[in-house]
Amino acid sequence: MDFKVLDHPLVAHKLTCLRDINTKSPTFRDLVDELVTLLAYEATRNVRVRPIAIQTPVAEAAGVALLDPKPLVVPILRAGLGMLSGMTRLMPTAEVGFVGMVRDEETLEPFTYAERLPHDLSGRQCFVLDPMLATGGSLSGCVEFLAERGANDVTCICLLAAPEGVENFRALVDDLNITTTLVVAAVDERLNEHGYIVPGPGDAGDRLYGIVHCPTQALGPGRPAPSAPAHAEIAGIDTDRADRVVRPARSL
Repeated sequence: MDFKVLDHPLVAHKLTCLRDINTKSPTFRDLVDELVTLLAYEATRNVRVRPIAIQTPVAEAAGVALLDPKPLVVPILRAGLGMLSGMTRLMPTAEVGFVGMVRDEETLEPFTYAERLPHDLSGRQCFVLDPMLATGGSLSGCVEFLAERGANDVTCICLLAAPEGVENFRALVDDLNITTTLVVAAVDERLNEHGYIVPGPGDAGDRLYGIVHCPTQALGPGRPAPSAPAHAEIAGIDTDRADRVVRPARSL
């Protein structure tokens, strides 16, 4: 796995604002959007292109165009949706797929509850969006999902990561034998006992979409955990299985 941390003062400044508990949801969304655009510049460094010839107002010129099939951008629902516009701004011709994953807050294991992807991803470069790399389970589960569809070149973009999540992700994707790149804006100190990144920004999905909470609610045992059986019942998932990625997932 190729691992890159974006070291840039502007990124550090925006991350500081992102972390601040006083940053409201509209500003938080703008910061996520701006950070993703900065991260995408590095993440797309090896995007596949082909040579083309064009006509400028002065003369013919050689250039490049994105190679077909076009790259596929895959936000992990729900928080990954907040990163989508920043990514597609840089690659407006990329196609977009979706994977819905939720983490059981007790076991910290993810499962897939919905997906909308091409059935065959052979030859496509895939770019996965997920704001927080905490335990690494959701992100690695999504990469495994894409690999099962034939993807062999996957780049993951995260705003923040925990050291434990990076190592767990590395161990899981190395077994897949595909080209994997992880690009993050920063690596934080650690995970706490509830699986949250410390210091982190709290729950990125809640802060993106306006669910108000204080630090004790975000990080403490009083925070209501999503019910795996409830999600599974909606999606038609067998809750007796404990795989990292559970099938079948509902197609959107």
